[in-house]
Amino acid sequence: MTENTTRIEGMPGGEVRRDGATKSILLTRKLPRNVEQRAARDYHAILNEPDMPFDSQQLVDRARGMDGLLITASDRIDADVMGRLPGTVKILASYAVGFEHIDLEAARMCGIMVTNTPDVVTRPTADLTFLLMLGVARRGYEAQRIMRAGGWARWTANWMVGHDVAGKKLGIIGMGRIGQAVARRAMGFDMEIHYHNRNRLSAAEEAGAIFHADPDDLLGRVDFLSLHFPANPDTFHWLNEPRIAKLRDGAYVINTSRGSVIDEGALVAALKSGKLAGAGLDVFDGEPQIRSDLLALENTFLLPHLGSASAEARDAMGFKCLDNLDVFFAGEIPLDRIA
Repeated sequence: MTENTTRIEGMPGGEVRRDGATKSILLTRKLPRNVEQRAARDYHAILNEPDMPFDSQQLVDRARGMDGLLITASDRIDADVMGRLPGTVKILASYAVGFEHIDLEAARMCGIMVTNTPDVVTRPTADLTFLLMLGVARRGYEAQRIMRAGGWARWTANWMVGHDVAGKKLGIIGMGRIGQAVARRAMGFDMEIHYHNRNRLSAAEEAGAIFHADPDDLLGRVDFLSLHFPANPDTFHWLNEPRIAKLRDGAYVINTSRGSVIDEGALVAALKSGKLAGAGLDVFDGEPQIRSDLLALENTFLLPHLGSASAEARDAMGFKCLDNLDVFFAGEIPLDRIA
């Protein structure tokens, strides 16, 4: 425990001490050691060592006397919670890229700044997109299950045959930072890239990718469809039964964005019927609960929301939160401000 940490009753490992100079912050979840050490060095930091998620009242109670909160995507900061936060709280530094867990309009009305952590999750999420793509196309889940059950008896030419990724056509919906990083990796696999984005990229950024102003136009042209856009009312169940019907027979669906952008009932039906060859998913509608009929399918490669789960990325996310807090408390506007 550093000089900036003293215990607070009812929260093992937590602390608060105010001397009027150093700012006090609350870390709502247990974060990587390097991040917590820096927080404790530079702030009077309450550290959530048991890593027990707060309910809304606990969060409000723990925020008393705090100047800022370092929150995560598991913290739902709606208008009610925002309105009940102590007046001392002037900034929420979110340990996430997406911000659907925060009512940004309520934050503006309450005069509370909000920041997120773009950029640092781009590479690990793009890498994981390809893990899903390769895993589902080469039947990775089935192969692992057979190996661990001792089911590999002999080699035959027609056993466990999957499909190549190299040379195939990849459709990317949402050509932001992560979508572009996926496209760059796809070039290494000699894939033909089709994309839709709200705004067309420059020729240099496209690097030969084919733009579709209407996303539905690319669905029937690609072998793999990778989704990279935020969760909001406009994207809810974007990939639905009519759009799945427009995909090529035997196409693969990859999702590392948000689970709510896919109608999972329609997806399961297409995977069962053979309309889709497979799906590689890192996110789910209603996670961490997952549909039993989705879990039962062999032609899936499923991961528990690991897009940013590299040691390097998780440290970088925390450091970016602390960078944003540093800038804010220095009287400047953080680059990652979203409200």
